[in-house]
Amino acid sequence: MRPSPIRPEPTPARSPVNIHNEWDPLEEIIVGSLEGMVIPPWEPGMAGPMYEPHFPLFKTQGGKPWPAELARKAEQELEGLVRVLEAEGVKVRRPAPVDWSKAFSSPDWKSPSGLGAANPRDSLLVIGNEIIETPMAWRSRYFETLAFKPLLKEYWAAGAGWVSAPRPQLHDELYVKDFVQPKQGELGRFVLTDHEPIFDAADVIKCGRDIFVGLSSTCNHAGVEWLRRYLRDRHGDTYRVHELLFDDQHPMHIDATFYPLAPGKLLIHPQRVVKVPEIFKSWDVFQAPEPHIPDEHPLYFSSKWMNLNMLMLDEKRVIATKGEERTLELLKKKGFEPIPIPFWNFNNFGGSFHCATLDIRRQGSLQSYF
Repeated sequence: MRPSPIRPEPTPARSPVNIHNEWDPLEEIIVGSLEGMVIPPWEPGMAGPMYEPHFPLFKTQGGKPWPAELARKAEQELEGLVRVLEAEGVKVRRPAPVDWSKAFSSPDWKSPSGLGAANPRDSLLVIGNEIIETPMAWRSRYFETLAFKPLLKEYWAAGAGWVSAPRPQLHDELYVKDFVQPKQGELGRFVLTDHEPIFDAADVIKCGRDIFVGLSSTCNHAGVEWLRRYLRDRHGDTYRVHELLFDDQHPMHIDATFYPLAPGKLLIHPQRVVKVPEIFKSWDVFQAPEPHIPDEHPLYFSSKWMNLNMLMLDEKRVIATKGEERTLELLKKKGFEPIPIPFWNFNNFGGSFHCATLDIRRQGSLQSYF
């Protein structure tokens, strides 16, 4: 039986997709899934953001399932997040199952497997009423948006914008050969060259008309320039794209380093942010406290600083990690209403609440906050 064609409806007065910042009242969100997620196979792009103690795992076990108990605990926490979101009145959508263990290739390279759909924030960037599929740096993640295609088709048919950035070739020329990770204070050295535009959506954080993009080992200058030109060509001078540089020895994504939580309130990493952009001079800029997460957590994809990685339900309510007491106290002091949820086990799989979700619709309209 042939699938029915998609028949787009006229653009509705109220788009099914509407995102301008990180804090307007949340109405609909995609939450990732650990179903079928495998250990990513080693590839040249991983030499920049990953942590050296885990290199042997990726090199020898890539493409194999994660330990069942580890995945089970993380999945329980993810389902707990879904229940809390729904209890707070948010509509939750989930990705479709995909067999991530299958090998695939391009004419230039082969990948023994994919990775998974745990972190929808990485592959899809939502700006206004449009969803952009991003040109990701890892070969194993080349087809990651397949898990979200049913939802993308649905949103598009209902009137949302949907576009894909140029599909990258991911040639060897994109990656610095024999890359050595930077030391503290050694800014601007990444595993990526500017061979072609590359960025993960999680390298981008939205603040109304101002969009901040962090250079990293998953986002190059060419990627920032592509996004800047695309938004300019489509929207004129509506958006201002700011390129940021951080002091990070494993640079990957912005949302555990630089996070505008609400109008006038910016949360930053205490070491990585060496200079706050002048545009924030009138804002309350405060540093995240030392995290509490136990040392025994392996954190295969990230640092311990996932305590910065939270999810705003509106300008006050914020989902944050249970057990991160210093962070919870700071949030209360700054006028927020934290909703603590256990999430340390999910942190092992590449992020926290912001990474594990993708805002689809919030109330509110495009504004300038500066």
